[in-house]
Amino acid sequence: MTVIGYTTGVFDMFHIGHLRVLEQAKDHCDELIVGVTTDELSTSEKGKSPVIPYAERSEIVAAIRGVSKVVPQTSMDKWEAWHKWRFDRMFVGSDWQGTPKWIELEKRFSDVDVEIVYFPYTTHTSSTLLRKTLELLHGGPSSAQ
Repeated sequence: MTVIGYTTGVFDMFHIGHLRVLEQAKDHCDELIVGVTTDELSTSEKGKSPVIPYAERSEIVAAIRGVSKVVPQTSMDKWEAWHKWRFDRMFVGSDWQGTPKWIELEKRFSDVDVEIVYFPYTTHTSSTLLRKTLELLHGGPSSAQ
C-alpha cells in the first residue's frame, strides 16, 4: 500500500526549518503532497502578505527532492484537505502538539485512520525571525505587508 503524506506551510523566505520538515515528512511516506498557502489565505489568516509570491514559493517547494506534488492551500480546514487529497499521514510542527485544535484534529482523523506526525519546530530560524531582521535592517515594517 502506498502511504500518502500531507503537510502545509507558507514556506516564505525558504529556510533550513522548511527543508527539514519536508525531508522528515518524505521519510515517513511514499508520496508527499505539500499544500503551499496562497497569498490571499496568508493575508487573511496572518494579517500579512508573504515576502515571496505564491508562484515562486510553490516552485521552490516543488524543486525539493521527495516532494511528489504541490497544491495550493486555500483554506486552513485540514478535514477539507483530507477529502480532497485522501492522505494517510499529516505532518505538522511540534509547536501545535497538545493545542485544543490539534487534539480535536487527532480525534477526528483517527476515525479515518490518518496519523498526525509532529516534527520538532526549528526555534533558531523562522520566516517570522527573518522578516523581523529585514524590518530592522530597513528601518520599519517590510514593504510586503
